[in-house]
Amino acid sequence: MKRFLERYDDRIEGILSGFDRVVFRGSLTSINYPAALQAWLNSQGILLKDCKGKFKELSEEIKEGGQALAEQQKRPYRYICSPKESKEDWARSIQEKDKIEEGLICVVGCVESCRTFRVGSNWTKRGQPRLVLRVAYRKCLHLYFYYMDRELGLMHIRIETWLPFMIQVCCNGREYLARQMDRRGINYERRGNCFPHIEKLSAAQRILDRLHERKWAPLLHVFASRANPLLAHGNLSLRHYYWTFWESEYATDVMFREAKLLDEIYPALVRQAIHHFHSQDVLRFLGRRTNIRFRGEVRTHLAERIEGVRVRHWVEENSIKMYDKQGSVLRIETTINDPRRFRVRRRVMRKGQRVLAWVNMRKGIADIRRRVEVSRAANQRYLEALSVVGLTMPSHRLLDPVSRPVVIGDRRYRRLEPIAPNDCSLFAEILRGEYAIDGFRNRDLFEHARERHPKLTPRAVSAWITRRLRLSRAHGLIFKVPNRSLYRITEKGRTVMTRALELREYSGVKLAA
Repeated sequence: MKRFLERYDDRIEGILSGFDRVVFRGSLTSINYPAALQAWLNSQGILLKDCKGKFKELSEEIKEGGQALAEQQKRPYRYICSPKESKEDWARSIQEKDKIEEGLICVVGCVESCRTFRVGSNWTKRGQPRLVLRVAYRKCLHLYFYYMDRELGLMHIRIETWLPFMIQVCCNGREYLARQMDRRGINYERRGNCFPHIEKLSAAQRILDRLHERKWAPLLHVFASRANPLLAHGNLSLRHYYWTFWESEYATDVMFREAKLLDEIYPALVRQAIHHFHSQDVLRFLGRRTNIRFRGEVRTHLAERIEGVRVRHWVEENSIKMYDKQGSVLRIETTINDPRRFRVRRRVMRKGQRVLAWVNMRKGIADIRRRVEVSRAANQRYLEALSVVGLTMPSHRLLDPVSRPVVIGDRRYRRLEPIAPNDCSLFAEILRGEYAIDGFRNRDLFEHARERHPKLTPRAVSAWITRRLRLSRAHGLIFKVPNRSLYRITEKGRTVMTRALELREYSGVKLAA
C-alpha cells in the first residue's frame, strides 16, 4: 500500500480504514439445535405432541411486544409484503421527516425464510414410531427495529418471531464515525456512506479503530433485550444470546483531492484487476494457500452500476472488491462470511496440555482483532498490486536500461530480452501472487523451468535457474534476503516486468491506439 500512496501522492488527500457494514448474529443456545430444544422442553414439562401450542404462544408474545414498543414510543409500525423492498430507505425517510436524533425510528414487519424445527417420527429398533425434533426451513414473520443509536448512529435489530428466535444486529462503521465526529466538532464532508474529506484524518482513524477494541457482548445483550421480551421471563430458563459475526465488511478508502484525479486512473485500475489479477493473486490477497491443497473456486465479477464500475473477486464464501465511491473515493473492501478459511494463533488443548497453535478462526466475536488484521492486510496487498498502474514513464525508458549489458566488479552480465518468450515466461512466474509476500526460492521455479527445458537433468535445471536469478539480480529486478536462500522482487523489478508482460500481451491494434 505504501508504494501506491507514494505513486499517487500528489493526487491523494488521505486514507481511512475500518469497518463498514457489520452484522452480528445471536443464537439462544438453550433452544438453537434439536437436542438442546428437546432438553429445554423436558425442563418445562412439555411433550413433543403439545409443543406447537407453546411455540405459538411464545411467537405471539414477541409479535405483540414489537407492536407494543412502537405504540408506546409513538413510532410507526409497517408491514412490508415483499422482502425485496428496501426497509432501510423507508426508515431513513421517517428519520429525516421526524428529525429523530436518538431512539426508536420505526418497526417493520416482513415475512422471510428462516431455519426452525419440525416434529417428525423415527422408528425404534423394535419397529415402533417415536416423535423426534428435526431441523426444517420455512417462512415466518421477522421484525426490524430501526434505531438512531447514541453511539452507532442508524442501525437495526432483526428478530425471527418463530423458534429458535435468531436475532441479528446490523450497524455501520461509517455511521458510527460520523456520529462521533459530530460530538467532537470535527469538520467533514459526507456523501452517502463515505467521506471525501475529513479535517482531522488521524483523529478519525483513531475513532474508527475503537470499534474492534470495544467489548461488544454487553451492548449486544442490551439490543437483544429490546427486541425479545422472552429474555425477561425467568421461568423460561433461557440462556442469553451467544454472539457471532454473520458478516463483516472492512473497507480502506483512498480519498482523492478531486473526482477528475481518480477518473483519470480508475479505468487503468479496472483493467489491471481484470486482466492481470489471476487466481493465485486473488488467493494471495486474502492470505489463502495457492498450492494443490486448495480445492475451492475463485471467481472475478465486473459490474457496471449507476455509481460506477465495481470489480469483485470471490474466494469461496469470502471476497475482496474495488469500486469508486462518490467520484473521488477509491474503496477496497474485504468481506468475510466464513472466517474458518483463515487462521488465528490462540491457546488450545493438545494432548491434555494448553499450547499456542494456529487454528481456524472462529465466528465468535472473540476473534475480532484477528479478523481486522486479516481484512486490513488483504486491502493493503490489493493496493500494493495496483501500484504499478498509471505509469507516465514511456516504455523505452523502463526497458532500455535492462536491454543493455551491465558490469558489476570484474564481471559482465549480458543484456535481458524483456519481451522475448524466455524472459517473459520467467517474469510471469516470478510475479505470481504467492510470491508477493513470502518471496521465492530456486526450488519454487523448478517445475516452470523443467517445462521449458524438458531435456535437461534436474541438476542442470537447478543450475539454469541459478544463472537466471543471478542475471536478474545484476539488473536490479530482484534481491536476495541476507542469510537465506530467498529472493524478493524490487520496486524496479515489479515495474519493469509488469510493463514487459503488458507489451507482450497487447495486440498491435491496442498499441496503435
